[in-house]
Amino acid sequence: MSRYTEITPELYELAEKVKRNCVIDPELYQKYDVKRGLRDISGKGVLAGLTDICEVHSYTIVDSEYVPCEGKLYYRGIDVEEIIAGFTEDDRYGFEEVTYLLLFGELPTEKQLQEFIQQLEHYRSLPPSFVRDVIMKAPSKDMMNTLARSVLTLYSYDEKADDISIENVLRQGLQLIALFPLLAVYGYKAYRHFHFGKSLVIHPPKAGLSTAENLLYMLRSNKQYSKLEAKILDIALVLHAEHGGGNNSTFTTHVVTSSGTDTYSTIAASLGSLKGPRHGGANIKVMQMFDDLKENIKDWTDEEEVARYLSDVLNKKAFDKSGLIYGMGHAVYSISDPRANVLKQYVKSLSEEKNMQEEFALYEMVERLAPEIIARERKIYKGVSANVDFYSGFVYRMLGLPVELYTPIFAVARISGWIAHRLEELNNGGKIIRPAYKSISKHKPYIKLKDREQNVELKIAER
Repeated sequence: MSRYTEITPELYELAEKVKRNCVIDPELYQKYDVKRGLRDISGKGVLAGLTDICEVHSYTIVDSEYVPCEGKLYYRGIDVEEIIAGFTEDDRYGFEEVTYLLLFGELPTEKQLQEFIQQLEHYRSLPPSFVRDVIMKAPSKDMMNTLARSVLTLYSYDEKADDISIENVLRQGLQLIALFPLLAVYGYKAYRHFHFGKSLVIHPPKAGLSTAENLLYMLRSNKQYSKLEAKILDIALVLHAEHGGGNNSTFTTHVVTSSGTDTYSTIAASLGSLKGPRHGGANIKVMQMFDDLKENIKDWTDEEEVARYLSDVLNKKAFDKSGLIYGMGHAVYSISDPRANVLKQYVKSLSEEKNMQEEFALYEMVERLAPEIIARERKIYKGVSANVDFYSGFVYRMLGLPVELYTPIFAVARISGWIAHRLEELNNGGKIIRPAYKSISKHKPYIKLKDREQNVELKIAER
């Protein structure tokens, strides 16, 4: 073990001090009416800002009461389900159209859409030697860290990196939207070559292909993909492109933007947020949980056996002992997550193409059983339903995508929303975001260094 990563006895001792001295009594959150996670006990978020980009709709108000309803997602006021129905009916890819809508607040004409796609294609090339000098050097085992490092390094190649005018940030944003698929795929190719000795084959993106098509084209050694595969990946990108200003990574975008910093620092911070298993990394946890389920039950069709496993997961007896059934529940939605509903429609057809109908049936069973088990064994204040992560990981597995790219593909989609929110914050902000934290520390005198040994002994005696 490297001396840089070794946890020494001295570090363990210091860590114990952190565990002992950095604890806040949970009852104090109720006493001072602190909204933990900026949400109240019913799950309703604390109003921290306004946005015209996206609406996440999960309840209606009846006689001044909040009543949960089927979830709805609107991009610039347009139902995302209608958007998807529109471009699929025309047999088109939709991610570029949705990106235009999010950034500019209106649907493009056919001419505007083609010009926008050409603009993205123009920006879809990395600086000379960037792959060799940055991506190939010290490749990380985590592609989100690779993405963040690449984004921060792009700052060095930008002569106007610190210019936060709307025109310049839009230019930077379009470049990042265009480059994220390359950064993700090339980072993965370098990782599998240097860590596992796999062949290193890098395909440049192909003009005329959509973002979804180029992802599959660059990733696969033979550059081949079916139309259904590309269409479902495109729909997944559309569904992940934006989710309101309050989700963790987008709120990070607003917070960091409000400080006046550059675009590259802002997006690197948002990537750090999205990496977390409670946010963009959740679909990986769903896949790992299902792998564990399939290893530990004998009959996938036995509802009682599956229900027992889910109960064990909930009671910290199975899987990662976290007590969480991953892919179930959402901070906002209660009755349904519209993104999960849309994705599920296409998952069935893809499972038939890939001959994975048994796995799809298992997913459907868990989706039905988990809310019943959670409601029976947990005190919950709102409904629980499958969220988008429940099916997205399964989609990516059927597409043959490596698990290391699950969260980066989320980022490839969400960068559109982040840039839209950064532009909105710059256009309407003007104040640094700084919420209040109440201190619960008791005032105490400073103890001189020579007297502290005696003070420590007293503390130990008191314990």
